[in-house]
Amino acid sequence: MTPASEQKREIRKEVRQRIQQLPSDDRKKLSETAAKNLLGRPEWRTAKTVLAYLPLIDELDLLPALEQAAEAGKTVALPRFVPDQGKYCAATVDAPFKNLVTGNFGVLEPPLGAVCIPLNRLDFVLVPGVAFDLNGYRLGRGKGFYDRLLAEVTGVKCGVAMDEQIVRSLPVESHDIPMNFILTPTRWLTIKAAGPS
Repeated sequence: MTPASEQKREIRKEVRQRIQQLPSDDRKKLSETAAKNLLGRPEWRTAKTVLAYLPLIDELDLLPALEQAAEAGKTVALPRFVPDQGKYCAATVDAPFKNLVTGNFGVLEPPLGAVCIPLNRLDFVLVPGVAFDLNGYRLGRGKGFYDRLLAEVTGVKCGVAMDEQIVRSLPVESHDIPMNFILTPTRWLTIKAAGPS
């Protein structure tokens, strides 16, 4: 294990402990506040094609904002695992997001018949993570799937996190891609160092 990998493992452990201490009612309120913050952002309002995510238990749930986006005419996609390629594609979904299936890793995703959008055609990507730092770097769950997906995205990359998931800095490796923005229930962080969107 490299020193960076070891540091990342420790940060994952610390941040997960902070999140576990939040009561589930608080998480629900934080999700609602974050969704309202997202809906108010011009970067989100002007995006026509967006990639979102369905939350795991320790992630903010932005589903109301996604359903509103779909009803307003945005093309909304969710990650769908493509086993023969070993990576995720951006598969389109229609509100109210009921025709989802359980994917390879136990996460709900669009069915096989859903159309995949080329990742370089996405205007805006909502990116979950275990932690984010003030330079826009993301710490994921350690499998590298989002790193590979984000490497192909040319649109706006927006990390989504609770305030407890923001850390001063993360160890950065060559495959790590910075976000353009980070959305929390209380803040919208613009990352100055992020590359052009």
